[in-house]
Amino acid sequence: MGGADTASGSEPAGTAGAGAVGGTGQAAAGAEAVGVGSAGTGAGSAGPEGAAPRAVGGAGQAAGAGRPGPGRAGGAPGAGGARAGAAASPRSLAELERRAAEERDRPAYGKDALISCDRLVRIFTADGVEVQALQGLDLLVAKGELMALVGASGSGKSTLLNILAGLDVPTAGAASVAGYDLLSMDAASRLRYRRHVVGFVWQQTSRNLLPYLTAAQNVMLPMQLAGRGGGPRARRARAARAAELLDMLGVGHCRDRRPVQMSGGEQQRAAIGVALANNPSVVLADEPTGELDSTTAEQVFTSFRTANEELGTTVVVVTHDHAVADAVRRTVAIRDGRTASEVVRHTEVDEHGQESSVAREYATVDRAGRLQLPRDYTTALDIRSRVLLELEPDHIEVRPAKDRPQREPGSGPLSQPEPRPESEPRSESEPRSRPDHE
Repeated sequence: MGGADTASGSEPAGTAGAGAVGGTGQAAAGAEAVGVGSAGTGAGSAGPEGAAPRAVGGAGQAAGAGRPGPGRAGGAPGAGGARAGAAASPRSLAELERRAAEERDRPAYGKDALISCDRLVRIFTADGVEVQALQGLDLLVAKGELMALVGASGSGKSTLLNILAGLDVPTAGAASVAGYDLLSMDAASRLRYRRHVVGFVWQQTSRNLLPYLTAAQNVMLPMQLAGRGGGPRARRARAARAAELLDMLGVGHCRDRRPVQMSGGEQQRAAIGVALANNPSVVLADEPTGELDSTTAEQVFTSFRTANEELGTTVVVVTHDHAVADAVRRTVAIRDGRTASEVVRHTEVDEHGQESSVAREYATVDRAGRLQLPRDYTTALDIRSRVLLELEPDHIEVRPAKDRPQREPGSGPLSQPEPRPESEPRSESEPRSRPDHE
């Protein structure tokens, strides 16, 4: 760079002096004046009035900028604004390294959860038409939890349950249950997973039990298929296990009955015994009370609760039954293929010793930071496409955006301003219309 630290000179109006880069020079009128100093200080020459002088330091530090003036160059040496930028670079690098280290040390998503769904996507294609059943769904279920999934028809509840049961494979994303990766399993691993890790209860009672076997034989069949020995001792162990499960679920008296000899509620409770036969980590139930009356449905749900409390089995129930959804500690709502909200319930004891159940609804935030606002809220405030966000010390404020009205398709032109009365004078700054003949 230049050997001189400062540059000065006098030039006539209409020219701009070049900065000191080994000497002095002149630039065309209106150009910027640049001063470069070997030690980071220098003074830029000034050009005609209105030109913007600029100072550049040789070591990344800016010199003082000259004042524009007609025919006079000058400037004051100074530290300059770039010095702060140069000093900030190491701090910025250290900050990035610190954040990267925190990200590496942070536990993996769903590390301690029994069921983990990370940005799960499932797309069905039929006759060239794609239907997105799941659109980046996130869900975590802890070990030993009893929870419910609710949502409108077509929201993706049953699709999610089929994926967790190993009956379907997601299109994208990640899903694991008890350490099994549901996307990478081969046929043998998937069969072993369905036999030992997960149990399933269907809504239709005819899908849960074989009609030509008794209740006890239906419960023993999964154990036999899992290869629990074929000797007399193994058979006695299977029979004892089946009797224990049926007694625990309140249908011990049905052990020698075929499904046609049992009521709908007894069939569903026997089906829960079939799902629990191999002591799975999780039991999934798709509308298990959908074909039952309210009293029988309560008995069936009590059986799920008993299995959860006495065996420690994680239970996930898809339901439209509000009584079932309100009886679990956590209810997750799915909307448009994503988790939208969840209700968490707990018990509080007041000063008089009276227990009461308290429910609190939360909006869920996925890993991308997205949340779904309740439709009732968006309708009440006429929120359509965007909102205003403001970060407060302890919360985020969401307000509807007050935009100009925009034309809706097919709604006609936007409203025009009212015409000015002829008597109102026109300001001098407004353009005048040309006559047609000009």
